[in-house]
Amino acid sequence: MTDKTPTVVLVHGAFAENSSWSGVIAELTSRGIPAIAVANELRGPALDGSRVAAQVREIDGPVVLVGHSYGGAVITAAANQADNVAALVYVAAFLPEEGESLQDLLASFPANDFASGLVPHTLPTADGEETWLGIDLAKFRALFAADVEDAELLGRTQRPIAAAAFDEKSGAASWKRLPVYDLVATGDEAIHPDGQRKMAARANATTIEVDGSHAVAVSQPKAVADFIATAVEAGANR
Repeated sequence: MTDKTPTVVLVHGAFAENSSWSGVIAELTSRGIPAIAVANELRGPALDGSRVAAQVREIDGPVVLVGHSYGGAVITAAANQADNVAALVYVAAFLPEEGESLQDLLASFPANDFASGLVPHTLPTADGEETWLGIDLAKFRALFAADVEDAELLGRTQRPIAAAAFDEKSGAASWKRLPVYDLVATGDEAIHPDGQRKMAARANATTIEVDGSHAVAVSQPKAVADFIATAVEAGANR
């Protein structure tokens, strides 16, 4: 048993940024659970995971890693490079198997309309150009944040993701050796709820379902924090 409460490290996904965790952080810290949201550059699971892992290794004591959406692939990678990760929590997120890409997963889920809302952006790099993807502002609420009052603001502050991130193959599935918790958002129009259920079952995750959109951490921060707190408590008692 550890005498130190695990620190919760929150990793946002595509089309979002750190402030999407603000409500969850407020809920957790009010209970005495330390929590931070770290930077996620949305370039690809391997690079983003290594950067998150570097920040996790700087934390003294155990860490519960939490990932939303694409952030699930990032925490899966990060946990392979940080020995102080005590548990993984997936919030409406991807749980890739080794050698599996996000596109592979999406193709195996029931179809939805999310791809119709994606808008490509060609951005310069040091060596040329690359494609990044955002969500059409006119479709953002319906596809990403149907139950969020300030959905338009979320859409206007969204961060695009590198298109190549969807084709990158995942490394070792760290969820096979760590305690896994999975929150399924039943009103999700981005990652089909049946896809979320399938990944959670494959990972033998402790699972709950919340009636929320893909932005469930914004619309229902208490429910999300409650679930994360169960992972923190379990980690503190190991």
